[in-house]
Formats: sequence, structure tokens, C-alpha cells
Amino acid sequence: MSPEFDFEPDLSRVEVGSFYAQQPEAVWNAITDPAALERWLMPSTGYMGAIVGSHFLLSVPSSASAEIACEVLAATPNRAMTWSWMDLRSARPVRWLLSWEVHSHGRGTRLLLIHSGFDVDDKRQVMARNAFARGWNQILSTKLPDVLARPQS
Repeated sequence: MSPEFDFEPDLSRVEVGSFYAQQPEAVWNAITDPAALERWLMPSTGYMGAIVGSHFLLSVPSSASAEIACEVLAATPNRAMTWSWMDLRSARPVRWLLSWEVHSHGRGTRLLLIHSGFDVDDKRQVMARNAFARGWNQILSTKLPDVLARPQS
């Protein structure tokens, strides 16, 4: 008899775990170094890395006027960081949380990204959640590995 699993995903959040062959310090650098972040995520204004309380904007490449307002809410060097994330182009801006966790795993690193705060009773937020799930999976499986494989000095 096989064990039964009573598992329901938490639809109020997106969780994406990725493994990279690089060491944790390299992965941490890719998410905290402004130049590296721009190479795999999007251009930023005012991003200074894991400095709690700092505010910055991310510019959405698909629209010249679209911006994401962020604040670094918490940071533990080389381990974890949490941002607030608000799409300023939205008719009804919502404040989400984006948490990054870096873990040594074997000879490489496991990065866990949690994008949380979606209202499962709001159809627009459910659609946004699904779009973010696809987007984060794509970015963390293609763009970030390219940056990690070709670090710039």
C-alpha cells in the first residue's frame, strides 16, 4: 500500500527552486550585485544590493514606462534576502513579497525564490500569480544560469 499525500499547493505564493553548479557566494553575488542583476532580471535604478531599508526601481523591459517599486526588507549576507515588490503600472497596485534563499547543496547551490502575497479570491491576482510562476521558472532556468556561467569582472 502506498502512502497517501494530502498536499495542496499554496496558491497565494510562487515557489521556484533551482540548482546551480556554482558556489553559494557566486549565486548570492548574482542576486545582490546591481550589474549582475541587470544582466538576468531587468534594469534597476537605485539598487545597491542587500542593504535593508534601501528602495529601488526595476524597469520592465517590455514597456518603457513600466516600473516595479521595491524595498529590501531583510537580508542575511550570503543566505537570504526579502524585497517588497509593487507593480506601479497596475491600476490597483498590490504589494507582494519576494524572498531569496541561498543554500549550499552538494558541490553547488540551491536557490529558492518565494513570491508571496497573492489574493486567491481575486481573479486578476490568480492570473498574475500564474504568469509570475511561468516567468520565474523561465528566468531562473535560462537567464540566471547564463550569467552564472559567464561572470563579468
